Amino acid sequence: MSALRTFTPREVVSELDRYIVGQREAKRAVAIALRNRWRRQQVPEELRDEIAPKNLIMIGPTGVGKTEVARRLARLAQAPFIKVEASKFTEVGYVGRDVESIVRDLTETGVSLVLEEQKRAVQAKARDRAEERLLDALLPPPPPVPSQEPEAEPPASETREKLRRLLHGGSLDDREVELDFENAGSAPTVSLFTPQGVEEMGMQFKDLLGGLLPKQTRRRRMKVPAALEALEAEEAARLVDMDAVREQAIERVEQAGIVFVDELDKVAMGAGSRAGPDISREGVQRDLLPIVEGSTVQTKHGPVRTDHVLFIAAGAFHVAKPSDLIPELQGRFPIRVELSSLSQEDFVRILAEPRN
Repeated sequence: MSALRTFTPREVVSELDRYIVGQREAKRAVAIALRNRWRRQQVPEELRDEIAPKNLIMIGPTGVGKTEVARRLARLAQAPFIKVEASKFTEVGYVGRDVESIVRDLTETGVSLVLEEQKRAVQAKARDRAEERLLDALLPPPPPVPSQEPEAEPPASETREKLRRLLHGGSLDDREVELDFENAGSAPTVSLFTPQGVEEMGMQFKDLLGGLLPKQTRRRRMKVPAALEALEAEEAARLVDMDAVREQAIERVEQAGIVFVDELDKVAMGAGSRAGPDISREGVQRDLLPIVEGSTVQTKHGPVRTDHVLFIAAGAFHVAKPSDLIPELQGRFPIRVELSSLSQEDFVRILAEPRN
């Protein structure tokens, strides 16, 4: 959460202005929500669990910037972020995705985020190790020579340093080298069809199979620059402590995770006039409720609590209204923001002003 300390709501809005045109109220609401998270970290620890996140509902037509506001906010906060569509989920008992998979996907995002940070932290060390492995492949150890002729060849260390200079200078870029790499795809592919709600069991079973089987290596022939890059990636993966990554990722998901639930209006009861099958929209809302209220979800990386995950919901709400949601879910989204439709002038500004 250290990245949040330098951002006031005014600075967050200013940063969002660089990418998103208009929608001042929405920017202000998410900026305050982000600042409230930082404020929660400053209170005594015994009070932190008493402060609930101020979840938002953004109301507005398609394409006005609802998703982009949430995505940029997550990037600014260096927080795990996931976008889901409420219409993709169904009530437990029907064929469809389980709402708990939202938390599992968010945790995977958090692990990927922390893993990339850890790899960047060990990049210099991984580069040195990769370089040594590459030099070993380019210059195999010389066979033992009789001690009577010490001056016959230059010392191996001298040759190695000369080869290192050629490598740094790019003189070896066109040369090919053969190397052994750990074969990530050596484990057999297993398809598991598990009932809804226990797909996590299937993932754990696959991980168990992968852990029991011995790692295999595969010999590959490639150019020196590609070989150095592949070796660096492999060494970085070895240097990273995955247990520490998982612990840090779960902590970040629990304290800073952001879930963007799009098309929430499609599961509101007022949308019953729409064509197509109606698979218990209220049931989907009731399944979402414990996740938004705060519960513990089992993931393959460990249990994850959702009490302080920030939920940002969005929808056009043309047919249904936020008041058509079940009362319990409405109470968990205390802040509502309406986004305005884009005018012709806004489209001109979108093409001319944002940094992207």
